[in-house]
Amino acid sequence: MKAVLMAGGEGTRLRPLTSNTPKPMVHLFNKPVMEYIIELLKQHDITDITATLQFLPSLIKNYYGDGSDIGVNISYAIEEKPLGTAGSVKNTQEYIDDTFIVISGDGITDFNLKKAIAFHKKNKALATLVLTRVENPLEYGVVITKDNGKIERFLEKPTWGQVFSDTVNTGIYILEPEVLKHIPENTSLDFSKDLFPELLKQGKPLYGYIAEGYWCDIGSFDQYLKVHQDVLARGLNINLDAMKARNNIWVGKDSFIHPSADISKGVFIGHHCYIEEGVRLGSGTVVGNNVVIKNGASVDRAIMQENAFIGSKASLVGCVIGKNCDIKAGARIEQGVIVGDDCVIGEDAIINYDVKIYPFKTVDAGATINRSIIWESKGMRSLFGSNGISGLANIDITPDLATRIAMAYGTSAGKGSFVVTSRDSNRVCRMVKRSMIAGLTSTGVHIRDLRVSPSAINRFNVATSRCTGGVHICVSPFDPQSIEIHFFDDKGINLPAGGQRNIEKYFYREDYRRAYYNEVGEIIFPARTSEFYTDGLLRHIDVEVIKEAKFKVIVDYAFGTASMSMHSVIGKLGIDALTLHAFTDETKTTTTNVALEHCLKELSESVKLFRANFGILFDNNCEKIYLIDDKGRRLKFNQLLHLMISLVCQYEQDKGKIAVPLSVSKVAEDISSKYARQLIRTKISASDLMEKSLDKNIVFAGAQGGGFIFPSFLPAYDASMTFCKLLEYLAYSKKPVSKHLSELPSYYLLEDESFCSWDNKGLVMRRLIEQSKDKDVQLIDGIKIFDKDGWVLVLPHPEDPVIRIIAESIDRKKAKQKISEYKKIIKDITESN
Repeated sequence: MKAVLMAGGEGTRLRPLTSNTPKPMVHLFNKPVMEYIIELLKQHDITDITATLQFLPSLIKNYYGDGSDIGVNISYAIEEKPLGTAGSVKNTQEYIDDTFIVISGDGITDFNLKKAIAFHKKNKALATLVLTRVENPLEYGVVITKDNGKIERFLEKPTWGQVFSDTVNTGIYILEPEVLKHIPENTSLDFSKDLFPELLKQGKPLYGYIAEGYWCDIGSFDQYLKVHQDVLARGLNINLDAMKARNNIWVGKDSFIHPSADISKGVFIGHHCYIEEGVRLGSGTVVGNNVVIKNGASVDRAIMQENAFIGSKASLVGCVIGKNCDIKAGARIEQGVIVGDDCVIGEDAIINYDVKIYPFKTVDAGATINRSIIWESKGMRSLFGSNGISGLANIDITPDLATRIAMAYGTSAGKGSFVVTSRDSNRVCRMVKRSMIAGLTSTGVHIRDLRVSPSAINRFNVATSRCTGGVHICVSPFDPQSIEIHFFDDKGINLPAGGQRNIEKYFYREDYRRAYYNEVGEIIFPARTSEFYTDGLLRHIDVEVIKEAKFKVIVDYAFGTASMSMHSVIGKLGIDALTLHAFTDETKTTTTNVALEHCLKELSESVKLFRANFGILFDNNCEKIYLIDDKGRRLKFNQLLHLMISLVCQYEQDKGKIAVPLSVSKVAEDISSKYARQLIRTKISASDLMEKSLDKNIVFAGAQGGGFIFPSFLPAYDASMTFCKLLEYLAYSKKPVSKHLSELPSYYLLEDESFCSWDNKGLVMRRLIEQSKDKDVQLIDGIKIFDKDGWVLVLPHPEDPVIRIIAESIDRKKAKQKISEYKKIIKDITESN
């Protein structure tokens, strides 16, 4: 027997799941719904199938092909226009030569089709309708039959007053070829509404077979959820590609479940899933293949399709998450929500009840969504953020994305250019770097690959070897699941905004240059790059005065790349150094705040135990430092900056200017003016600070994150140079760090942020400027407002829907009052809009 599989439905009531997918291809337990019907037909020895297609037919044809991979033979009949159920079957008549079965591809059933076929043949019916009993027949076509099964009457979607039976039409029909003669060509005609009532009038033998078993037409979101719950609760006779464990829990192959995860009964977990500690999965939860659920997340009766990522402490209840979605940490998704494919839900966002988010949308961090997002384009505003291009490893930043970014950069750089590449010791960074090298060389760019190396050596290599630029890939500080891609220009500083826009232009247009086969870029592994860097560094410091000081220092490399270059530097400075964690370890290149505090405590105790001059900890990229003074006290970043400014002002031989961002305390001016040094302010971004450092009159630049710039050597953050200059200045001063700290002025600098949607940021800044007309205002980066007690800086965040508020005063209480005052002003402005 042959089968006609109805697979042309759009599934408008299931959108956004069906926005870019035909309804029969919507996934149910990691397989298209249609596949369960094919398996049912095959189970009953029906392997010759014709599928009727109308909406996005190529997706189904490309997925199944001729059906040989799943043991059936599939042909296709494509409708140019909607023909209705009967019209669709008429369109397949060239394949029909005997009794055949018609079945819908967008429902689930475990009926015994052989019994229905035997019933049809026994009664010599022209058409047999497979019926089932339901509790609520209002949404279906009711069929009234005699005791022998002969049909007496049809009622299409009756009211309760018309309900005379609970037997409904399932859309499964066993038909004789003669039925096709009653269907006109290229005419829209429906079986239940048009053809069967007409055949009944003509007295044709129509029968109804009441089948036993499960049947569900997946026509709505509620039914889609229901069928998942039913399969898990009732154990239907369908093939779930997973192993059944205790408590009706299904688990696919190669999935990791942390022992502390709380898995309720009636849960399905697909292949290659990763479920971390403290995760809670409530009954009725379905986890698709390759889904990652981070620590502390809570999921109850939710369905997550393939490749979804659920961040730590996220909460999902009774919702559906489409393929390739990224649900960030702390997000909350409520009952009835459908998130379409390839969406990003930002950190701490709230998606309220019954909201529909269509594919390829991004919801901002902290946003509360009460209405569906259908047409609005809330996608990524730009590739670049304050930390280059960053995102979750192999979730946001995949090898495919990295290759395309590199092709865009290579197109921008130009054929024949040289680009320096490097990475930290993490294997994910190796994967991304190799993808980027492939993308760059495909555009005709040559590569100087430093392999594992500090970013400063990459920058130095770019600046001294006349390269077009550099790329450095590293794990994000304090977030081991995220990585950052940093781009440098030909001077070794962060790629300016114009260069970033150039990359974005080619990336979003997908306008990549592809080199001819004989123009593909070369990959070169330059020798002795670390030695050249070390030699250059030592030429810019007073080595002899450092040797004479005979410093004793505790150095913590924190398993980072600093250990690859600093050993030789320390050896040539003649200092007595006790080193900690002095090798690279990819499992420890990034640390948590708790682990950092532990390391700093250990460093502090070592300083006191060995009576060292100070202790220093290098970050993973050897760009920034943490400092412990001679008394074992940790310096806060602002103290460290003020210390460095004071030392530069007193002991730097070059009497040039000092540059700091707007957000730095007024103490910076107080110190520099005390020693007759000129200080200039820059925008808050590291890129702007580096650009300003290119000025030959700048001798030092620094921010409050532990990163410092000595432009005479390298106009970028460099922890190795910072360490050496600190030794030099302390050698000149012959005073310990603690003594210098005691000479610094006191102050109070506080920071907070206020939520503000992207749409309201411009309004808030305009209103603040209008309200501050009579005040002393500075407009360099955000709005900085001065008064007799200090200042407050209001600055829109470049990546998140928040506004930063930074306030300084000589009195902590007044600084706190300024923060509260401007948070209220921002709230009032946004609420009035």
